[in-house]
Amino acid sequence: MDDDTLSRAFAALADPTRRDLVSRLTLGDATVGELAAPYDMSLQAVSKHLAVLESAGLVTRRRDAQRRPVHLDAETLGELTTWIDRHRRAAEARMSRLDEVLEHAGTPDTGLTDSQETSP
Repeated sequence: MDDDTLSRAFAALADPTRRDLVSRLTLGDATVGELAAPYDMSLQAVSKHLAVLESAGLVTRRRDAQRRPVHLDAETLGELTTWIDRHRRAAEARMSRLDEVLEHAGTPDTGLTDSQETSP
């Protein structure tokens, strides 16, 4: 996934309504009308949210007879998850190394024996 696509996808998911639409689409395809039902907004407003998700590659729309169901692109969502997981693992590895350093910093290795450290 290139940087432009990644940026568009994260920007699209920055909006809580669009995140909710994505969550609802994980349950299955739905029409704009079905997706708009729980919101206090027009079909046009929901369509605009879907257009942002579509341009980010997160959803697709297709014609199925009289219906135009919206479909979540699980592959794109998977690519976002892979990107996040890679960076999470790297951050966890850094934190683990820091924990080790801090743990060893609490027990200084001066080269002196216990009896030499306590004598005046």
